[in-house]
Amino acid sequence: MIKQAIIPLAGLGTRLLPLTNVIPKELMPINGKPNLEYIIEECISVGIKEFIFIISKKKINIKNYFTNDNLFKKYLKKKKDSRILSEFKKIKKYKKMIKFVYQDKPKGTGDAVLKCERLIKDKYFLMLLPDDLIIKENCSKEMIKLFKLKKSSIIASKRVPRSTVSRWGILSIKNKKKNHFQIKDVIEKPKIKNSPSNFAIIGRYILSKKIFKEIKKIKPGQGGEIHITDAIKSMIYSGEKFYGNIFKGMYLDCGTFKGYTESCRLIGKYIK
Repeated sequence: MIKQAIIPLAGLGTRLLPLTNVIPKELMPINGKPNLEYIIEECISVGIKEFIFIISKKKINIKNYFTNDNLFKKYLKKKKDSRILSEFKKIKKYKKMIKFVYQDKPKGTGDAVLKCERLIKDKYFLMLLPDDLIIKENCSKEMIKLFKLKKSSIIASKRVPRSTVSRWGILSIKNKKKNHFQIKDVIEKPKIKNSPSNFAIIGRYILSKKIFKEIKKIKPGQGGEIHITDAIKSMIYSGEKFYGNIFKGMYLDCGTFKGYTESCRLIGKYIK
């Protein structure tokens, strides 16, 4: 069973400036609670017991949100407020489940994941990118169901318009079934005419601990960063099986102003 989840949170969130100059994008509220809490709830509902948050010193507000409970205590001493008490209990629960590691230089998702190597206990772990919210269906639940069937690494995927493939990491596929397929290759932002499919990578992964060894081998790629997709490609080329899960939920991109605004509207509509 998968019990640990890695969440990379060290990114600067420049697409949401100037708001992210004062608040991390992962703490920006959506329908009354931070973006990040939706990710946490998704994970807890499928049995995740421990979170590893990758932050930078510039994102220390994230750590403070989950660990600094002095204001809660002072307020609750003066006034009994059921809503605040409920929030306090929830934060205390999360606090016990979270460990923090630091990535102070933006060296990419591969480098971020590598920071967690010493903390990963089991053969497989879940990784979630917080810009990508999936509502109406639990994507992690679908992935874990497929993982139990295949006993291999899983990547969440959705079909995108072919005209937009150059904005995505695209999967080359084989043996397609109703809700999944085997991954032959990963192509980052291909030209439309060269794209092997229109199945795009979404920010949910079940990865083997073998990924750490592979990350150490690869050289920095685009932007001087170490990309997790390069490590995945290398593992696939070496014969490691990866499967794509075609999730059933609604995908929301919270990483841009337009996406964030739309996410607030849709979550307000569908989640009560």
